[in-house]
Amino acid sequence: MTTAPPETGDWSGGWLRTAQQVLSPNANDRPAGAVVDLIVLHSISLPPGQYGGPEVEWLFTNRLDWSTHPYFEQIRGLEVSAHFFVRRDGQVVQFVDADRRAWHAGVSCWRGRERCNDDSIGIELEGLEGQTFEDAQYRALADLCRQLADRYPITHIAGHEHIAPGRKLDPGSGFDWARLQRGLAWDHRCFPECVIATFDPDASTA
Repeated sequence: MTTAPPETGDWSGGWLRTAQQVLSPNANDRPAGAVVDLIVLHSISLPPGQYGGPEVEWLFTNRLDWSTHPYFEQIRGLEVSAHFFVRRDGQVVQFVDADRRAWHAGVSCWRGRERCNDDSIGIELEGLEGQTFEDAQYRALADLCRQLADRYPITHIAGHEHIAPGRKLDPGSGFDWARLQRGLAWDHRCFPECVIATFDPDASTA
C-alpha cells in the first residue's frame, strides 16, 4: 500500500471534503510504491444520452437493476467505479478514496506504464462521447484537478481514449481539451500530444 499524502484543507484522508460521498465497493489498495501522477478523464451516461438520473451511481455501487433498460443487458454484471463523477450541473460525487485504486481504466498504458488503475485518478464526466459538455462541468473539473494536484504529484492528464486507444473513445471529440488547459494553465506537456495542437499558442507553457 502506498504512503498516504499529507492532509490538506480540502481533504480528509483521500476524501474531498467538498464532494458528495457515495461509497463504492469496487475498489482495492494500490500496489506498493505507486505514484499517483495521472488523471484519466471519462464520460458516462446511463442510459446513454440520458442525464440527471441515479443510474451511474447505482452502477458504481452495484445496485443497478439490469432489467430496467435494454442497454443495461449489455453491461450486466459489470463491476466498475471511478474516484469522481461530475454531473451536468457541476456537482461532484466521490465514490472511492483517492488513496485507493478505483476500477475505471481497464487494460491501459500511458507514459510507458501499463495498468493505469494502479497510479491514476479516474474522473467520469456525465456525458456522451462525441457530444459537448456543460460550462459548469468545465469549471468543476478544473477545480477538482487543482485540488487533486494539491494532494498528489499530478504531471499527466489524459482521456480514456488515449490510454486505451482502439478500445475506448471517451470523453471523445466533444470534449474541449484547450478549454481545460486554459482553465488550469498547466504545462502543455501534461496533456496528450494529439490534443496540444488545439491549444492557444499564447497559453501557459511554463
